Amino acid sequence: MRKVGVSVLALAAVAVAGCQQTTGGGSSAAVAQQAAAQQMYQPVGYVNQNVRGVAVLVLPGDVRSSHASFTQRFGPNNIADYAELELGRANFPVLERRDLGPVMQEVEIAYNLGDPNAARRLFQLGKFRTTKYVLKFDVLRAEPVAQASQGFDGRAMGNLLGAAIGGRGGYAAGTVVGSAQAGEAAQVWIVGLRYRIIDASTTEQVATGYFEQTMQQGAQGTSFLGVSQSTAGGQTLDQLVQRLVQQSVQEIDARYKGV
Repeated sequence: MRKVGVSVLALAAVAVAGCQQTTGGGSSAAVAQQAAAQQMYQPVGYVNQNVRGVAVLVLPGDVRSSHASFTQRFGPNNIADYAELELGRANFPVLERRDLGPVMQEVEIAYNLGDPNAARRLFQLGKFRTTKYVLKFDVLRAEPVAQASQGFDGRAMGNLLGAAIGGRGGYAAGTVVGSAQAGEAAQVWIVGLRYRIIDASTTEQVATGYFEQTMQQGAQGTSFLGVSQSTAGGQTLDQLVQRLVQQSVQEIDARYKGV
């Protein structure tokens, strides 16, 4: 019984030492910094980046998702902002929406209705004259498609061990084992993005493309003798949408820059 008590105390000392190593800004901070670095903007290359493209205007597209986790973070304007950024990096002159003021609403109505007469009238105005294409980026799918979780709770095993050993040593051993808990969970999303290239003067669709990507988010945690440790990571929805926009602009740059 004395040996059991000594072992329990030694185990507690190891746990406390582990706590001092992982929660004082050392390895925990390093893990957090590494996870944060993975979420930062990652530029991509464009094969025709050195070729000047035609002038384009990006209109807010459609977001066809009813999932609150997505719609609370993303609207048509957020995605159009990403598209303006990437098209600019791909060397397309971009007529920015914020510079159009109240005229922007007329532009959206004209192209959403496919009204060529209204489009021609608008694109005779100064800022619009050089614009060849109107682009829209639509989210056609955004939903979690799979999730899984598993865990371990040591309380039941601790009770059994305490009863088997008995006495003060059994109580101590049961307390140690009962304090052990672990769990992890993961969720997989699928997001699909369509781009459309529309002739600025006729409102006719010139080209379209569609891309899907999956994203996994996960978290895991452990607790032992009051010492807890947890990590969470994986791609974010912001990253996933940005990657899809980049993939779409890569195709536009490679296939339609000279059209």
